[in-house]
Amino acid sequence: MEQRILLTECPDSKGLIAQITNICYKHQLNISRNTEYVDPVSGQFYMRTELDGIFNETTLLADLDRALPAGSSRSLLSRQAKRVVIMVTKEAHCLGDILMKVYDGSLQLEIAAIVGNHPELAQLAKRFDIPYHFVSHQGLSREAHEQALLEVITPYQPQYLILAKFMRILTPAFVARYPNRIINIHHSFLPAFIGAKPYQQAFERGVKIIGATAHFVNNHLDEGPIIQQKVLPVDHSYSAEDMEKAGRDVEKAALSEALAFITEDRVFVHGNKTVIL
Repeated sequence: MEQRILLTECPDSKGLIAQITNICYKHQLNISRNTEYVDPVSGQFYMRTELDGIFNETTLLADLDRALPAGSSRSLLSRQAKRVVIMVTKEAHCLGDILMKVYDGSLQLEIAAIVGNHPELAQLAKRFDIPYHFVSHQGLSREAHEQALLEVITPYQPQYLILAKFMRILTPAFVARYPNRIINIHHSFLPAFIGAKPYQQAFERGVKIIGATAHFVNNHLDEGPIIQQKVLPVDHSYSAEDMEKAGRDVEKAALSEALAFITEDRVFVHGNKTVIL
């Protein structure tokens, strides 16, 4: 018996849930969990179905294609750990949190490699027996540095890239290689305080909460589809440095929860928004 996840996205119409579940029944598949949502504005239908049984993938998907309306997409996914490459600079807190959660089994990721533009985190990677590649950006154009990164990353064939405080802006050409497959943690509650020094910006505005946002990377700085956000209350007594220190825990939580959604195949991307089922 296998366990698979069926993801369905299409324009809403009457009887969709019955059509999909009847096809699963026809294939003698057991539905262990089913979640669906219809966007009231776009009229788009989303459904995530956990299935157990013996799968004939080709026939199942063909039956779904015949039943679903035009403009539909569907995918049948195996429940395996997602293969990732983690990109870092110097800060260790997000990387360390991911490594520990993978180690204790609370995050189902296969970390193929860690790539950094500084050497500082190589020892942390070594402790978890994960290859670390130092690819310096010094003296290189952005395009040349990204080409050097791709020469390291591509052979690992990652399903996702995780920017665990990788503090460099990626070019559209790089992003295009991994559409909706690059996940970044931004140290602010987007869309507020984008770009550099968000905690200083927050301090200057006298904010009462600080936050962090995990999102997919697109060609607009810090404007990709949001996967998860977390916040923490602060007050006038917090300096910018206090906010930054407290924010590290928020960043770790937002990124690890976003990665859990990804590993469980719960994320639909539609335009510049996500639906999490």
